[in-house]
Amino acid sequence: MKYENLLSDSQSGIATITINRPSKLNALNSETIKELHNAFKAADAASDVKVIIITGTGEKAFVAGADISEFADFSVAEGGQLAAQGQAMLFDFVANLSTPVIAAVNGFALGGGLELAMAAHFRIASDNAKMGLPEVSLGVIPGYGGTQRLPQLVGKGRAMEMIMTAGMIDANQALQYGLVNHVVAPEELIEFTQGIANKIMRNSSVAIASAIAAINAGYEDGENGFDTEITEFGKCFGTADFHEGTTAFLDKRKPKFPGQ
Repeated sequence: MKYENLLSDSQSGIATITINRPSKLNALNSETIKELHNAFKAADAASDVKVIIITGTGEKAFVAGADISEFADFSVAEGGQLAAQGQAMLFDFVANLSTPVIAAVNGFALGGGLELAMAAHFRIASDNAKMGLPEVSLGVIPGYGGTQRLPQLVGKGRAMEMIMTAGMIDANQALQYGLVNHVVAPEELIEFTQGIANKIMRNSSVAIASAIAAINAGYEDGENGFDTEITEFGKCFGTADFHEGTTAFLDKRKPKFPGQ
């Protein structure tokens, strides 16, 4: 599929989706959000894709925010619809994908950019990255899940401070906060992220999908994460991957998971 604002590539089980709007510091407009939905959907459906990496073109920005010119004159109803549609189409969609999604955060991840990175299953940052949710400086609040995911990742107090001050933190502070898992040099970011993706791919993709569902359930209102874990644990016993994994362990060999 051809995209206007993205580059999409798949090699050796890893799909890399790159937001490609360098003149706009990869800012998210409505068309880019639609394209990202389609790219993630296609990668998740591809049987040969085991891990998805999301990143931005260049070293300046992962995503520098949303394209403010698109919604500066919106009404109350239009603003609410913008957030609802965006969350459903992209941010919640990514968070609940059964294929692992890693955000390789290169440079600025602000506003909707940080919200996209937080929707990924975890994050790796280049040491020049800067992150923040500056929406209150524009008279609005984060609308793509930022007020919910940031406290889950860094704690309520730190999230309150970051959102209220509209300030940025650097990569090392993000690492200290637990917002990112690793910090590496910009030139090492993609290779390092691919290295972690390769470690993930050694394991059962079916079990990983169940683990994602169980972990996410613990953060959803009305869901009991322990109950979901029990259900997903039980489902694993009916999979070919479970049979292969346990048989390989008993045979003292490396498993060759069929992904079923």
